[in-house]
Amino acid sequence: MAYLIIDAGNTRVKLFVFEGDKIIFSASEESQRLEKIILIILKKYSIGKIILSSVGALQKKITEIVNREVPLILLSHKTKLPFDSLYSTPKTLGVDRIALVCAASILYPSKDVLIVDAGTCVTFDLLNKENTYLGGAISLGLEMRYKALNSFTEKLPRLSFKNPEILIGDSTESCIHSGVVNGFVAEIKGIIEQYELQYPNLTIVLTGGDMNYLSKRLKNSIFANPNFLVEGLNAILKYET
Repeated sequence: MAYLIIDAGNTRVKLFVFEGDKIIFSASEESQRLEKIILIILKKYSIGKIILSSVGALQKKITEIVNREVPLILLSHKTKLPFDSLYSTPKTLGVDRIALVCAASILYPSKDVLIVDAGTCVTFDLLNKENTYLGGAISLGLEMRYKALNSFTEKLPRLSFKNPEILIGDSTESCIHSGVVNGFVAEIKGIIEQYELQYPNLTIVLTGGDMNYLSKRLKNSIFANPNFLVEGLNAILKYET
């Protein structure tokens, strides 16, 4: 029996089919092709359960598609989870962060784990070795930083990510790239160091769309895993069984 994992993020929808812990199919789609690809998956694979993690407005549409065929779990703070939580506002805790903490709980038992998810936003989430989620932090992702400089000023241009060639910019564009990218990396390094002061044996997991770039700029002891969130969703399905 296989599981279908649907991760509807801020920009795209990612779909994964798991058999046990192995990914046997994956796709990243725009919302207009969702129904077609989901129906293809349901026809091709023997799907026993589906879990949906949706941070956007696609939840209703996806629910209407898959509810015709297979039992569906909508991830929320009410879902049965493999960890305890001290988060004071559980209703506002993003489902993507819930999934990441689930993955940490299953994959790194009895360890202090910091998950850094570098996507549209950058989130920091801490699960302690007692398997209790303590919370973390939310900051701006790379593209949001570029967009903010353009949106909140009259003359700064709207740029996209470019690895800065120099620290000291000698033009407006190179100054923006240096400030945004080097500031982004320095912020993440600095926050990780603060967590490590409190948790000396901290396991650090890096994931998200900007993971590849960051992993080259951070220390080697950090585990980079692009599928950490979907592994957490798969773990929830197995935990629910």
